[in-house]
Amino acid sequence: MATKQPPPLMKKHSQTDLVSRLKTRKILGVGGEDDDGEVHRSKISQVLGNEIKFAVREPLGLRVWQFVSAIIFSGVAIMALTFPDQLYDTVFEEESINSKTPIRLYGGALLSLSLIMWNALYTSEKVIIRWTLLTEACYFGVQFLVTTITLVESGRISTGAMLLLTSRILFTLITVYYYYQVGRRPKKV
Repeated sequence: MATKQPPPLMKKHSQTDLVSRLKTRKILGVGGEDDDGEVHRSKISQVLGNEIKFAVREPLGLRVWQFVSAIIFSGVAIMALTFPDQLYDTVFEEESINSKTPIRLYGGALLSLSLIMWNALYTSEKVIIRWTLLTEACYFGVQFLVTTITLVESGRISTGAMLLLTSRILFTLITVYYYYQVGRRPKKV
């Protein structure tokens, strides 16, 4: 009994034909520019959207600033939790305070903020980075106001407090700069 050989597979020429491929892409709606001027390579990228347009163009030094902020917040938090008397004495140059609880609570709050700073260091989402920078700027601003009011009420101005105030102004300016830089829309080329 002779076995019959299957016919040879015929290669479809419509996929290799350039005109046919262009017609197919036109029917699917891919390959041409959309309203935003983006060229989609496939229907999937057209439906899901292009991930590149959501990426943040990071300003120079942003990640370094986030790292430095996280270190500062963590360091001061640990110092406030473990050595509250020394932290108070460094800033206000006065004898020890009656209760260590407020300074330790301050350290706990700072430690919580430092965890947010550390997590923001590893994200690329614009909204999270901006909210973290805004939180940091608000903290520095409030700390500046509280320290200034405390110094005015006590009538003493120490070098530690003046250094703290100037650093808070500088840190606020840097943080606000990065906040606005991350929020800027990229220029169309």
